[in-house]
Amino acid sequence: MVAYRRRYYENKRLLFICKYIVDVIMVITAAYVLVSFIALRNTNVGNSMNPTLKDNDTVLINRFAYSITGPKRFDIIAFKVDGVNSSKIYIKRVIGLPGETVQIKDNKIFINGEEIKEDVVDTAILTAGLANSSLTLDKNEYFVLGDNRNNSEDSRFSSIGTVKSKNIIGKTWFILSPFKRLKFIS
Repeated sequence: MVAYRRRYYENKRLLFICKYIVDVIMVITAAYVLVSFIALRNTNVGNSMNPTLKDNDTVLINRFAYSITGPKRFDIIAFKVDGVNSSKIYIKRVIGLPGETVQIKDNKIFINGEEIKEDVVDTAILTAGLANSSLTLDKNEYFVLGDNRNNSEDSRFSSIGTVKSKNIIGKTWFILSPFKRLKFIS
């Protein structure tokens, strides 16, 4: 009887250990699938998205965020520049949506002739660039700006220009590191 109880408790302990190992393997597999297939990890380079993102912040990009609908105004997107064979990924904020007319005048952003009042950044824009005159976006184009409006290479400049939907990688949604900045991006 004593041997039976000992074997029962040993089997119970072994079952607990096996269950624990299976749980750990499932968590590791889920994390791998998330980072490998759903999300993309990228390091922000430069200060163009200050204060939202800082230089060397590592972010997660949701690759499937726009599989059904496109980006909304003020979303922070990751994209590649059209026609450039580079692995560089840009991260900027969507300002103008397809079909809209964008213009920067008097240091402010105008969409379809109306000033944007709820802009997330309250900075006078010193350089209008390509948006100095009205710029009408095609049905698959977005106008993007960095949050650090006067220190950002974005849609105002011909090196970036408007962003075509086919070049959008996904929505930037989480700061992964440094650890003290760990948070969702709004």
